[in-house]
Amino acid sequence: MSAVFHKYDTVIIGSGLAGLRAALEASRHGSVAVLAKLYPTRCHSTAAQGGIAASLGNEEPDNPEWHFYDTAKGGDFLGDQDAIEVMCEDAIRTVVELEHMGVPFSRTREGKIAQRRFGGHTREFGRAPVRRACYSADRTGHAIVFALYEQCMLQKVEFFPEFHVFDIVIDSGRCHGVVAMEIETGRIHAFSARATLVASGGYGRVFKTTSNAHASTGDCLSILLNRGIPLEDMEFFQFHPTGLYGLGILITEGARGEGGILINGKGERFMEHYAPTIKDLAPRDMVSRAILMEVREGRGIDGKDYVHLDLTHIPRKIIEERLPEISTFCKIYIGIDPSEEPIPVLPTAHYAMGGIPTDVDGRVLRNEKGDTVEGLYAAGECACVSIHGANRLGCNSLLDTVVFGRRAGKAIGVDTRGGEPGRIPSDVIDKVTEEIDSLLNSKGKERIGNLRASMQRQMMEHCSVFRTEEHLSGLIKTLNELKDRAQDIGLADRSKRFNTELLEAVELRHLINLAEAIAPLCSAEDRKQRSTLQRGLSQKG
Repeated sequence: MSAVFHKYDTVIIGSGLAGLRAALEASRHGSVAVLAKLYPTRCHSTAAQGGIAASLGNEEPDNPEWHFYDTAKGGDFLGDQDAIEVMCEDAIRTVVELEHMGVPFSRTREGKIAQRRFGGHTREFGRAPVRRACYSADRTGHAIVFALYEQCMLQKVEFFPEFHVFDIVIDSGRCHGVVAMEIETGRIHAFSARATLVASGGYGRVFKTTSNAHASTGDCLSILLNRGIPLEDMEFFQFHPTGLYGLGILITEGARGEGGILINGKGERFMEHYAPTIKDLAPRDMVSRAILMEVREGRGIDGKDYVHLDLTHIPRKIIEERLPEISTFCKIYIGIDPSEEPIPVLPTAHYAMGGIPTDVDGRVLRNEKGDTVEGLYAAGECACVSIHGANRLGCNSLLDTVVFGRRAGKAIGVDTRGGEPGRIPSDVIDKVTEEIDSLLNSKGKERIGNLRASMQRQMMEHCSVFRTEEHLSGLIKTLNELKDRAQDIGLADRSKRFNTELLEAVELRHLINLAEAIAPLCSAEDRKQRSTLQRGLSQKG
């Protein structure tokens, strides 16, 4: 079966918020194709619940400078402060623009966009919590995705749903496009383009317990890593403190923003001991560590390994109006009504701070000097503009995707004006075909599910909230073994049409590749040495 060739000015991988906002902007300058594993409006961005951060000051005084400080501090001052300033200064314009595009934000009595408190967001440089999260009940991501998708349809953006990317073609320092497989037919498609933007989301599926969708396997990051593009800050992976116990399904920080409190097995509001000023609204890394410390020291609920998120003191009307999805999740998945019973929670793998290194306009960097890969861009969770540092504040992810998705789209319009179209050589397509045929014809003994479960369990046990030198050393050896075993996979399904087993095999290899990038002991050692050096210089000064 021969490949199908396409030519566009811009090809975008991923239909989440970053991809949609970039597509909308790039469509003003030429033809745009958006490739997605799923149907566009089933992207993982729709799962974002709590809100999008902007210092509108609609409910109490706020300003971008306080937002900037909170973001820099929340990331342990390891973020790029110039990029953080760009995001926080643009936040107000961004939210107003989304409102004009049709996003149905919740409203105050005066008709303004409603705002609520969120972890780590404060006024006056940490003096007290502030209402900065603009929200649409607890379906904020869903609301923004649908508004942007409709705008893209109006701009004649072309969507290719259920296409799985196998290669991003880079030759002589330039990106030429993408090679993908149409899942329905198994046919190979080559998309040549002047600009290629990666907006493929996160890779939380490297962990056993995660809030990420099954499609969040980080394929494109792994492809670029194999292509020689460096990845940045991969050791920084955020664990959200309130995942449903045993499932990992997210309970939005907005629940604590509306007054929810964390309770240990002794009935204590334990965050008062860890963060006396902002308590349950402390940054996510701090709350996650606190929960696990309570559990480790025997103060879990009934001695078990979880704590309670208590909303029972919040009026039922508020929960139904502002947290309807959370209420539904609890009733469906664990059979409790959060208005009447506390919710069992434990940290869940949630968000990747690291990823493909970019400048503030989405151009992919190929080295520490700031040299870029011509024609290649990235935005959203898969990218690392380095605004989140070591820990992302809640509500900054939606802001990140929309702000930098827009900037990348604008940069594409400028950079590709009059540029040469991409060219995808036949040998690249042949290589993808050979990879697929090799997997389909493999008679290996290993099974995908067993290898994936082993990797996820090991990553959860040894590379989650707490990490030690001993655990990381053992984990790296295990990952090397799993990588070798993944070369001996055997498939039961040998067809090409809608072969999900084939796709899972490809995803597994990418997941192991990324797990190896997250776990290296050298990254932790380097951070440790730099920290020691900085403390020494500070003491001398």
